[in-house]
Amino acid sequence: MIVWVNGAFGAGKTTTARELIELIPNSTLFDPEVIGGALTDLLPAKHLADVGDFQDLPIWRRLVIDTAAAMLAELGGTLVVPMTLLRQEYRDEIFGGLAARRIAVRHLCLTPAETILRERIARREIPPGLPDGEMRIRQWSYDRIEPYRAALASWISADAHLVDTSALSPYEAAVRIAGAVGSGEAVVCDIVQTPEPTAETVAAGVLLFDEQDRVLLVDPTYKAGWEFPGGVVEQGEAPARAGVREVEEETGIRLAELPGLLVVDWEQPAAPPRYGGLRLLFDGGRLDSAEAGRLVLPGPELRDWRFVTEQEAAELLPPVRYERLRWALRARERGAALYLEAGVPIG
Repeated sequence: MIVWVNGAFGAGKTTTARELIELIPNSTLFDPEVIGGALTDLLPAKHLADVGDFQDLPIWRRLVIDTAAAMLAELGGTLVVPMTLLRQEYRDEIFGGLAARRIAVRHLCLTPAETILRERIARREIPPGLPDGEMRIRQWSYDRIEPYRAALASWISADAHLVDTSALSPYEAAVRIAGAVGSGEAVVCDIVQTPEPTAETVAAGVLLFDEQDRVLLVDPTYKAGWEFPGGVVEQGEAPARAGVREVEEETGIRLAELPGLLVVDWEQPAAPPRYGGLRLLFDGGRLDSAEAGRLVLPGPELRDWRFVTEQEAAELLPPVRYERLRWALRARERGAALYLEAGVPIG
């Protein structure tokens, strides 16, 4: 299990976490800041030149997942992780990656009043020897109060167990957290567990359109970015039927007929885990306003849905996924399926 202690920079997460490992039996502190520091030695300086926050580096997020999993495999018990997470897509990526390894995460957030938070930042000890360290680090923390407030008001309040530490010492906050974890008041994050692939897979997506010919996209909770309704084809399952099954599971819409094929795309990611495979997109047809009004998001797998134009999809989808959509729309116009490799038509 992981106890993830979130909160604004300067909220006292690390101090509280150190107290917490004394209260939770067989627990270990894992501070992902260590990974950020190591990356300065591992990556070329030019690669880091424009990076204002290590969390923006995909390698940092992946190493957090891999290191946490490796520590639990080595030590067992509970990892206490004091780390600010303000971007929901990073939460999705990290917690989803941990869920894929069957690691439960209990997400808590320290929420001192802003006046208390500013006082704590002002009193925070700064490591000696940093050029302009005190001014830079304090200002960096102050600048992130507003993004923290926005994240708290939007997704953190709905996702995490909140602990108001305005009047609590770090030890008292740790006692409060240990009680919430032990009693189950701080619940395990409700996130779908999608195991990481160990070989190439076949996945089927289905394009559904509204009466304005906008296409339906969904927002998964377990990974960053918008997607098409669909998923991995199970062993012995026909791809078109897998698409129909996934549409019903994800949106509540039951397709009366098998959808027609639009695109076959061979995907081979350059980044780990380097497993890709065949990605098929089918045409699920047009939903009338009554059918679109019955769209639901059952279970923890999806957070949101929306119908978008092709131009709007370009801003939401990762590049390769958008290219797959773009060519699927062209295939739909022409009435002939296309074969792609990494989103590029072949032949």
